[in-house]
Amino acid sequence: MRIGGLASGIDTESIIRDMMKAHRIPLDKITQKKQYTQWQLDDYRSTNRDLRKSSDKLFDTVMKQSTYMQKNVSVSDEKAVSITAKASTSDFSGTIEVTNLAKQATLQGGVILDKTNEKLTEDQIKTKTLADLGILEGEGEQKLTIEVPGQEAKTITVKSSDKISDVLSEINGKTGVTAFFDSSTGKIAMSAKESGFGNEDPMLLESGTIKISSKDAAGVSSDLAAKLKLAGSGNGITKTKGEDAAFKFNGLDTTRSSNTFTINGFEVSLKQTTTSPVTFSSSTNTDKVLDSVVEFVNDYNEMIEKLNSKIKEKEFKAFHPLSAEEKADMKEKEIELWEEKAKSGTLKGDPAISSMLNKLRSIMSSTVETTDKDGNKINISMKDLGIEPTKSYLDNGKLIINEDKLREKISENPNAVYDLIGGKDNGIAQQYRTELQDAQKKITVKAGSSTAVNDTFALGRSLKNMDKQIERFETKLQMMESRYYKQFNAMEQAIQRANSQSAALMSSLGGGM
Repeated sequence: MRIGGLASGIDTESIIRDMMKAHRIPLDKITQKKQYTQWQLDDYRSTNRDLRKSSDKLFDTVMKQSTYMQKNVSVSDEKAVSITAKASTSDFSGTIEVTNLAKQATLQGGVILDKTNEKLTEDQIKTKTLADLGILEGEGEQKLTIEVPGQEAKTITVKSSDKISDVLSEINGKTGVTAFFDSSTGKIAMSAKESGFGNEDPMLLESGTIKISSKDAAGVSSDLAAKLKLAGSGNGITKTKGEDAAFKFNGLDTTRSSNTFTINGFEVSLKQTTTSPVTFSSSTNTDKVLDSVVEFVNDYNEMIEKLNSKIKEKEFKAFHPLSAEEKADMKEKEIELWEEKAKSGTLKGDPAISSMLNKLRSIMSSTVETTDKDGNKINISMKDLGIEPTKSYLDNGKLIINEDKLREKISENPNAVYDLIGGKDNGIAQQYRTELQDAQKKITVKAGSSTAVNDTFALGRSLKNMDKQIERFETKLQMMESRYYKQFNAMEQAIQRANSQSAALMSSLGGGM
C-alpha cells in the first residue's frame, strides 16, 4: 500500500492513476480487439457446428433411398398376418395361408426333493447349497450342458457351493433357454428362447427338443442333470418339441423357424393359422415421403436465412467490447444492449459462407437425369416437383413448395424423386452436402475446432499474438508506473528536506522565542 503526498499535500495517487489511464488506451484497444476476435471465433465455430448437423441430417434422411421407398401395406386379415415394409424398393402383393405357427421347445423337469423327501420350496432354492440338498457333494465342480433346437450346445459350470437360484441365473444368462423354479410344483421349467424345430432328423425321437446332460471334472457323464430332475428316465420329465412355421406364400409351400421373418424387404408376422388365403398389397406411403422432402426444403430455407443474416449483419464500429470498469458504471440491461451491437457483424461478408450460399442456390435449380415410370430417360429438377425459388430477391433463394404437385410426383414415380434429391452420384442432396463440407473445411482453417491449439488456425494465431502484445504492454506499464512513483517519492523527499531546513532556520532566527 502506497501513501503519497504527506510532505507536499499533493494527491500523487490520483495524479499517477490519471497519467496511467492515458498510457493504457493502446492496451485497452488491443484487449477490445482480442475480445471481438474471440466473439468472431465463437460465431465461426457455431456456424460450423450447424453446417455439420445439416450435413449429417442430409446423410441420414433424404440421401437414403429408404426415405423414398416407404410403403403402406394393406392386409385382408390383420388378426392372422401383419406385414410391414422395412427395406423394399418395389411394391409387393400376393396371398399367404398359414397352416402352422412356430413354437418353442419346452422342458418341464421332475419334482426336486430335499434330504427329507419333501418338495423344495422357493426359500430353499435361494438359501440351500447343492451340497446342503445332496445334489452335488464334495469340493469339485461339474459341467451342465443344454442343447436347444437349431443352436449350439451351451455349457455352464456348477459348484457344490452354488444354490439352485445361482444355477438358474447362469442358465438364463448363458444358454438358449429361459428357466425358472415353480414353487407350486417343485419343478424347474424351461423354454427355448427361439422358436423352431431345428435342423435335426424329424424321424429321431429326441429331435426338436431341449436336451440336458452333465459331466464331472474328468469329462465323464455324471448324475447332476438327473438329480436336478432335468434328465434321466423315471424323473417325470415332459418335453414338447419346437415347431417351424408352415405357410403357403403366393402358392409356394415353405417354412420358417420364427413367426416373424423378412421377404423382399417386408417384415411378415404370423399370428394365427388360417382357413383361407390372406391377401396383401403395398403402395408408396406418399405422406411420409412428402414430409421428408418438405422437411429438407424447410431446413434449407432456415439455414440460408440464418447465414444470409449473419454475412449481411451490420457492424457498429462505435460499440466496442466493454471493459470491467465500463461495465461497473452500467446497468445489466444497458450492458446487454451494448454488447448486442458490439457483437454484430462478426461474420459480415465472409467469403466462404457467401460462396457456399451462391453455390447452394445454383444446386437447387440444377437438373438430374433419371427415368420416368415407363423406363425412359428424362431430366428433372426441383421445379418439376413443384419446388422453386420465391419471387422476391430479398429471400436470397428461399424455396416454396406446391404440395399438391409434389404429392402427385411422389405417387407417380418415387424413384425419380430419389434420383433427383438423394441420388448417390449427382443428386441435389449429395451436391448440397459436398458444399457444406467444403465450407466447413474453409471455416476450420480460419477458426479451428474446439480441440485445436491456437497455432493451427488463423484466428488462433491472431489471438496468440495479441496475448503477447498485451503481456509486453502490461510489463511496460508496470515499469512506467514504478518510475512515476519513484519520481514522486523523490519529489516528496526533497520537499520534506526543504521543510526540515526551513524549520531549522526559523528556530535559529528566534522562532522559539
